[in-house]
Amino acid sequence: MRRSLLASTATLVVMICGSPAFADMDAAKKFLDAEIGDLSSLSRAEQEAEMQWFIDAAKPFAGMDIKVVSETITTHEYESKTLAKAFSDITGIKISHDLIGEGDVIEKLQTQMQSGENIYDAYVNDSDLIGTHWRYQQARSLTDWMANEGKDVTNPNLDLADFIGTSFTTAPDGKLYQLPDQQFANVYWFRYDWFSDPKNKEDFKAKYGYDLGVPVNWSAYEDIAEFFTGREIDGKKVYGHMDYGKKDPSLGWRFTDAWLSMAGNGDRGIPNGKPVDEWGIKVDENSRPVGSCVARGGDTNGPASVYSIEKYLEWLKAYAPAAAQGMTFSESGPVPGQGEVAQQIFTYTAFTADFVKPGLPVVNEDGTPKWRFAPSPHGVYWKDGMKLGYQDVGSWTILKSTPEDRAKAAWLYAQFVTSKTVDVKKSHVGLTLIRESTIRHPSFTERAPKLGGLIEFYRSPARVQWSPTGTNIPDYPKLAQLWWQAIGDASSGAKTAQEAMDSLCAEQEKVLQRLERAGVQGDIGPKLAEEHDLAYWNADAVKKGNLAPQLKIENEKEKPITVNYDELVKSWADAKK
Repeated sequence: MRRSLLASTATLVVMICGSPAFADMDAAKKFLDAEIGDLSSLSRAEQEAEMQWFIDAAKPFAGMDIKVVSETITTHEYESKTLAKAFSDITGIKISHDLIGEGDVIEKLQTQMQSGENIYDAYVNDSDLIGTHWRYQQARSLTDWMANEGKDVTNPNLDLADFIGTSFTTAPDGKLYQLPDQQFANVYWFRYDWFSDPKNKEDFKAKYGYDLGVPVNWSAYEDIAEFFTGREIDGKKVYGHMDYGKKDPSLGWRFTDAWLSMAGNGDRGIPNGKPVDEWGIKVDENSRPVGSCVARGGDTNGPASVYSIEKYLEWLKAYAPAAAQGMTFSESGPVPGQGEVAQQIFTYTAFTADFVKPGLPVVNEDGTPKWRFAPSPHGVYWKDGMKLGYQDVGSWTILKSTPEDRAKAAWLYAQFVTSKTVDVKKSHVGLTLIRESTIRHPSFTERAPKLGGLIEFYRSPARVQWSPTGTNIPDYPKLAQLWWQAIGDASSGAKTAQEAMDSLCAEQEKVLQRLERAGVQGDIGPKLAEEHDLAYWNADAVKKGNLAPQLKIENEKEKPITVNYDELVKSWADAKK
């Protein structure tokens, strides 16, 4: 659900008003015939059985007008325009599925949490808010809901074990607070055709002494960026890297979306480092945030974090187009598809559909891509057992302020749009995969060659190292907005990387202090630790078997390592046997 990826900031409201006042299987069968066909992990008989369950469960709520909201990306547009109408026709529950900017979704959510006024009956919001929802206790625990009040409207065929993202929406209390609706990762993107070219391979080996391939670490990424920058390919000078640097809110998620963890910030742990996470925020044994700065045992301004910012700045200036320094996320996103970039260390898979459009310089005449996705390389501070990248998981959330009958009707819709009946088709439209049964569906095996490694990645054992922001973050909206301002100061040259991260961790701790004083999160809210120096906290971490904050590594240019992409994919397949 990353940041209004494909949307304008204008509100798009889709009202589904033409639903009949009754529900029957005729509408369901028409929907299955016209929209689903063979694109389902269920047989036709199983699809009809699931639709019959929705019809029966929805009877008490027929005629109700339910309002839900999500941000505007392709997956949600499909839900709003197609699935909402189908659900209304089949169940008799009228659904208004509003599409607005992501910031507006969070604003509405915050307003409802603070006022208690029921603005929406359900929200699709990032699982990045899991720590917020758990600590404020404004969102319904879906675990409790499905076992109690919502039991009669919980699909027996929901199959939570089939969802690949529930570990991201489960709080430290072991309860599920959000149901994944769509998800995508940021991964490494590269020009497979250029990397396979004999002349490029020969010249690279001659200059660097090792094979051109998918970089395993940042040292190799840097060499590859240097090699391609200024090189002439097909009559054009090309670039070895792409990124963006404008001081803009989109710069914030460029970093909160796990950039620091890729460098080696934080501790080991899947889906997130503990006790120090990828934002550098540390929690105690009761999951209470105790600090962000190194002085309190955090890692936001530690050596690994500062190294991550320095490399970002260095590569942006040396290896990306000059215009990239003044671009936002949405402006920079299409650039690799224009055919002049060799690799990008940070690419959201939500752009897949845009990168495979016929006629693009990065697409072959037969529709197969000239590029591939691969696991992201890691920095010199990274250790085995750490997360390696970010995965966005837009998830259904129902607040306690929503009346029970409206919550039940909205919960039915949330389950409908994530059901096994519709998920394969929805995933082909939006390419935001949430179910194992969908990922393994034969239709995606057939389509995989045209998706540049997306399906191979999601079928691989590597995918577990990509995860959203974790539960250490006690108030995501308040803390996330601090990042783009601090990073922007570094990007503009107003501050050094160290100064920027010192400022950021101090601002984060101000928020933690306010939450601690207010006491609004009770015994799971922040409780700041005493201050000591880096050596003290590093020794304390090592004593307890942890990593963060790590001491500075004097030589941050480690031995470069690459792997052959085709061999990598084969190893994934072997791991699944």
